[in-house]
Amino acid sequence: MALLGQDCERPSGETAWTILDAANDLGDTVTVDACRRVIDADLRGDTPATSDMAVLTAFFG
Repeated sequence: MALLGQDCERPSGETAWTILDAANDLGDTVTVDACRRVIDADLRGDTPATSDMAVLTAFFG
């Protein structure tokens, strides 16, 4: 999951915003929701859920 940030524990909020923009364009509501939760966790300083990180990673796969 290095694609999403510096390491697996702290994904880049900026990367999640980029994925959010693309997912919105594609109408991918599952990814949009996961991005929002990852962004919220990043803003709070929390670790995002593993399941949300898997959704973001799968967006590129």
